[in-house]
Amino acid sequence: MQETIVSVLLAVIVGMAAGLLLWGRNEKSHMTKKQKKMLGRILAAATLLLALQLTPEAAFHTLDALVPGLGYGARLALYLADYLVIGSDILIKAGKGIKNRQIFDESFLMAIATVGAIVLALYEQSGDYTEAIAVMLFYQIGEWFQSYAVGKSRRNISELMDIRPDYANVERNGKLERVDPEEVGAGSVIVVQPGEKVPIDGTVLEGHSTLNTAALTGESLPRDVAAGEEITSGCINMTGVLKIQTSKEFGESTVSKILDLVENASSRKSKSEDFISKFARIYTPVVCIAALALALFPPLVRMLGMGLDGQWDQWIYRALTFLVISCPCALVISIPLSFFAGIGGASNAGVLVKGSNYLETLSQVKIMMFDKTGTLTQGVFEVNGVHHSEMENAKLIEYAALVESSSSHPISKSLRRAYGKEIDRSRVTDVQEISGNGVLAKVDGVPVAAGNDKLMERLGVSYINCHSAGTIIHMAVNGEYAGHIVISDIIKPHAQDAVAALKAAGIRKTVMLTGDRKKVADQVGAALGIDEIYSELLPAGKVEKVEEAMREKPEKAKLAFVGDGINDAPVLRRADIGIAMGAMGSDAAIEAADVVLMDDDPMKIAKAIKISRKCLGIVYQNIVFAIGVKLICLILGALGIANMWLAIFADVGVMILAVLNAIRALFVKKL
Repeated sequence: MQETIVSVLLAVIVGMAAGLLLWGRNEKSHMTKKQKKMLGRILAAATLLLALQLTPEAAFHTLDALVPGLGYGARLALYLADYLVIGSDILIKAGKGIKNRQIFDESFLMAIATVGAIVLALYEQSGDYTEAIAVMLFYQIGEWFQSYAVGKSRRNISELMDIRPDYANVERNGKLERVDPEEVGAGSVIVVQPGEKVPIDGTVLEGHSTLNTAALTGESLPRDVAAGEEITSGCINMTGVLKIQTSKEFGESTVSKILDLVENASSRKSKSEDFISKFARIYTPVVCIAALALALFPPLVRMLGMGLDGQWDQWIYRALTFLVISCPCALVISIPLSFFAGIGGASNAGVLVKGSNYLETLSQVKIMMFDKTGTLTQGVFEVNGVHHSEMENAKLIEYAALVESSSSHPISKSLRRAYGKEIDRSRVTDVQEISGNGVLAKVDGVPVAAGNDKLMERLGVSYINCHSAGTIIHMAVNGEYAGHIVISDIIKPHAQDAVAALKAAGIRKTVMLTGDRKKVADQVGAALGIDEIYSELLPAGKVEKVEEAMREKPEKAKLAFVGDGINDAPVLRRADIGIAMGAMGSDAAIEAADVVLMDDDPMKIAKAIKISRKCLGIVYQNIVFAIGVKLICLILGALGIANMWLAIFADVGVMILAVLNAIRALFVKKL
């Protein structure tokens, strides 16, 4: 019965390993060479072990008949070769640990338990060394799955990253040449075209344009820039061509400093240790010393204290059985697999977790901090209202859209979207754009002005101030004030529900940190039910607020920060757990974060926490179950009640049950 079960398991392993190895050779596969090599060893070891299991005993007896001991020697050589194929790296790691005086880790325990199983088989002269190889094989399969899962998560993140400008345009001999930003010195002249990142801090010499600064400052409104104004690296040039004189070298620029701040914050962030390593530091020396004591003390007591036969063979047998039982196979496989399943389940739900330690930390979060723009709001401008209009709202928007029809400014685009009809440019004449003020034009021969309060003052038109948060477009028609249009960044559809879901999931405090204006921040925070709101913060200010909160929070409570901009990268690193918006988030934020929401839906934050808590619950169940069964079987083994069948249940049986439990972490749809 045992041989049949082992053969079936081995056949399944061979099939899976062969399929994965063939898939790994496909060009689209991102399996590393190390993972392919390990998978090849698993396939080779499982195939050889399956062949040995299916080889009739008569074949070895025939060899023994030809040359006495040849069959026994051949069997031993094949099993040992199989063991070395799958376990040589573990033996080497254990040897290095002994050499470096770091003996008691999982590699040492795996080595001593499997070698103990081989010694036990030699002692019994059974010729069956399946236990040692199977234990090592199952362990290596678990290690491979964990390695592939974490590696795949990291590769998915790296594909999204591009945290620094790739090039700078330098004008030489009337032509633009692309050079590495690090090659551009202070005082050089560079050209930034529409759609390109500003690579280095400087001053605009020629041109005017609109900059998208949301990723850098958190400010939701685009910034107009013209000759003579300072410009910061990391912004995206959206409209016109800019000629910039650099004021710093790349290494001293804003982007570079923020990335340095990320590294410094990272060095202060503690890393949780792997549970298996911590467990093995205690468990391994205890069981090894206990096994040694079991082999030596009872026989010595019988011989020296009682004058009886020491029964050395019986107690050594018990000690070796004790070692086989002690092998933490269920733990070393099921716990990484639980985290792997949790990470896989989270990925299927659109939440990318970079490692199992972050999943563990996420389950303990009690304080949630948010950036605003792109995190709780869409970072997209929409017409949010028409106030004090002297005509129909639709007519006022029509005038505004026609006047702004020749501009590529984001505000103009939002007006055209609100108008919703095809623009007839023939209706618009005498267009005059006044930089930093607005636009003058005639629509159907009627003079129309659209712009800010400076434009109204310039025209001598009395206007009405707006108390709403956002960009205000004042309108004047025929020289008379016609009302104003409010354009603002809109709250994400699920943002309010996301905050409520977090509180229902046990989050004690929600905080919003933003570089946006206080009026805008307070309005958004109040609408969403955020507990605390801090506005007009620079990147360093956000880090200070997070550090202050971390000093004041309870010791066991964890703090998470959710953001999407370059300015969020330092604070993402500084928090206990950093969560980034992956679809629209900046490269630096995605790189710095521990968890990435692939569709930018804030509802996924609460889902990620629920997934992590389910995963950790399964991990703890497996720990209690595996250790509990192990301890009972160890006691029975020490008393001589347990035999190898019980040892197999304590090892392989518990492992299978724990793995089946671990797979439940994959199912997260109903969370």
